[in-house]
Amino acid sequence: MPSSGQLQKVLVDLFFPRRCVGCGRTGEFLCPGCIRQLPRLLPPFCRRCGKPESSGGLCSACWGYRGEIEGIRSPYHFEGVIRQAIHDLKYHNLKAICSSLAQLLAVYLESNPVMADVLVPVPLSSRRLRERGYNQSALLARELGRLVALPVMEDGLYRAKDALPQARTPTLEERRKNVSGAFACRGERLSGKRVLLIDDVCTSGATLEACAVAAKSAGAASVWGLTVARET
Repeated sequence: MPSSGQLQKVLVDLFFPRRCVGCGRTGEFLCPGCIRQLPRLLPPFCRRCGKPESSGGLCSACWGYRGEIEGIRSPYHFEGVIRQAIHDLKYHNLKAICSSLAQLLAVYLESNPVMADVLVPVPLSSRRLRERGYNQSALLARELGRLVALPVMEDGLYRAKDALPQARTPTLEERRKNVSGAFACRGERLSGKRVLLIDDVCTSGATLEACAVAAKSAGAASVWGLTVARET
């Protein structure tokens, strides 16, 4: 006998059928045809921040900068259908698309494994959480954790101070300053753990780096970042 959750999904799909955000075809939020055409972010890229870099070494922004994060990886460029999917998740309350986006991350990890003990979503400020009603990174982490059988620690990090939206800070240096000290760890929950930070989009890597600083200061053994897409 189907569970109440399964019945609810059937009713929702009946009255509000899922449509691909790319082509509008019913069935899934991202149809197989649109998935095949998503803008893959392929090597060579900076081995730390994941930004396209012809040398395959460190990009100019990472060269000479001593960061705490081991590396940031993203399957896609932040453009086209994947950009629309993430915008629908963040700004149009399309929380159900998280299952499709998390599946893309799980497939990516199969061929690009990252050693991790726990998934930690990048936290929102309390103000933005109230405005939006949910943390899209936490939703992604929950779905991904279920797919790759890793625990999710949603309260591993928290916002110690609010900051301007990173989009309002035009330079990398300003972005780093904007989120410096913005995150902290609750107790020793991450001590000795290999952490995989989860977020929707990487713009410069400054936010993920600030999270890594907080996690490392609390004893995390290693910190990587994984996002669905990256601005390039």
